[in-house]
Amino acid sequence: MPRNAVRSAPTSVQRRRFGPLQREVGIIGQGTWYIEEGDPASAIAALRRGLDLGMNHIDTAELYGAGAAEELVGAAIAGRRDEVFLVSKVLPQNASRLGTKIACERSLTHLKTDWLDCYLLHWRGPHPLEDTFAAFDALREEGKILSHGVSNFDVPDLEEAWEIAGASNIICNQVLYHLQERAIEHAVLPWCEQHDLAVTAYSPFGHGDFPSKHTSGGRLLAAIAQAHDATPRQIALAFLTRAPSVFATPKASSVEHIEENAGASDIQLSQADIARIDAAFPRGQRRRGLPMI
Repeated sequence: MPRNAVRSAPTSVQRRRFGPLQREVGIIGQGTWYIEEGDPASAIAALRRGLDLGMNHIDTAELYGAGAAEELVGAAIAGRRDEVFLVSKVLPQNASRLGTKIACERSLTHLKTDWLDCYLLHWRGPHPLEDTFAAFDALREEGKILSHGVSNFDVPDLEEAWEIAGASNIICNQVLYHLQERAIEHAVLPWCEQHDLAVTAYSPFGHGDFPSKHTSGGRLLAAIAQAHDATPRQIALAFLTRAPSVFATPKASSVEHIEENAGASDIQLSQADIARIDAAFPRGQRRRGLPMI
């Protein structure tokens, strides 16, 4: 197979239980950050193709395009809402008791749905976690969200949130995680695994800095990809989702890219593959705090 071959998309991506929920979610999902900047028809077609392939986890946020991304998602899932594990996020400046409820209602309007499967605090901000979680609890009682979680939380934040919200009430932590940003592996990922939280990796290809074929890391990915009849990006996704608690939500604004992402879900990396990637993209020193987007 040629070096630039793309591993075919499976009939349906592999799924696993999402944290403590009794819900099976595709290990490769669909992110929507900046999706509104492309062609709307292409974005909608890509999201719908993802659903065809079992990529039922669609992640969005009120931040993305000031609601424009949510509106595109709403158009894409029209008539297919029951297929989707739908996640959105409240901005920290809106995360007061009243503000969270208003933000959620606004997101539901954009998405043209009556409920979210999971609602996240995008990152910590000025409002006490007690107020945000109280609003989440009220929204759950009203049936407007089915579960809630957090995003960009380091271990001290997670411990505080766990103490406030109660065991098993926080079901996931969504964090930046890609080959050149592996800080979560030091403490955040082990903590989440210990407490049965799902970990969602956003921007799993980085931000315009995916390893080039002209770098040693890029050449390694290409070599491993060739052995698996895959692409370097598919190998990266397979590596990032190797832990049973991790899910990835790469953005894809075309059907072609959606199918490439889906093809990563059935790649079985060997221990030798994993060791070579680990050595080429070391975790580095543990940093205080996590990068936030």
